[in-house]
Order: sequence, then structure tokens, then C-alpha cells
Amino acid sequence: MILEAVILHVKPDLQSDFEATFKKASKIISSMDGYLSHELHKCIEVQYKYLLLVRWETLESHTVGFRNSAEFQEWKKLLHHFYEPSPIIEHFEEIEI
Repeated sequence: MILEAVILHVKPDLQSDFEATFKKASKIISSMDGYLSHELHKCIEVQYKYLLLVRWETLESHTVGFRNSAEFQEWKKLLHHFYEPSPIIEHFEEIEI
């Protein structure tokens, strides 16, 4: 399992619109091959900052399957105009402790 962690900075005064649109866009990502789950968190300390966590079966499920799909283009069309600056995206794998 791969965890995609995305820091999102939503433009001021667009939080409500972003959250409503994100609910619609969630249907897109959740329909993708290799998708396991996702969750969106709003930062308490920093206004307009969100954390998106997406669990994928493999790294390629996100970087190839989703990113190269028509569905990703729709995802971008719905959401990317809300962000300033561009999102910070990193991938993590769990370690045994």
C-alpha cells in the first residue's frame, strides 16, 4: 500500500466552494483502478491549508494509472483552480516497527 500525502493551500475565501467541489471530485478518484481510500483534513493552525491522504495499491496506480487518465483531467478541471501555490505531493510506504 502506498500513501499519497498532498498539502493543499486553497485561495482565500474559496474554502466552502472547494469543499463542496471536492465532494463531487471524490467520486472520480474513488473509481480508479488501484484506489483504496482517501480522506481530506482541514488544518487547525493555518487557515486555508488542507491535507489530502490517498491510499493506493501501488505507486503506479497513482503516478501512471490516475495521472495519465481522462479522469485526472476532469479532477484537475474541477479542483486545480482553487490552489495557490501548486500542491505538494509526496508518496510514503509503511515500515514495520
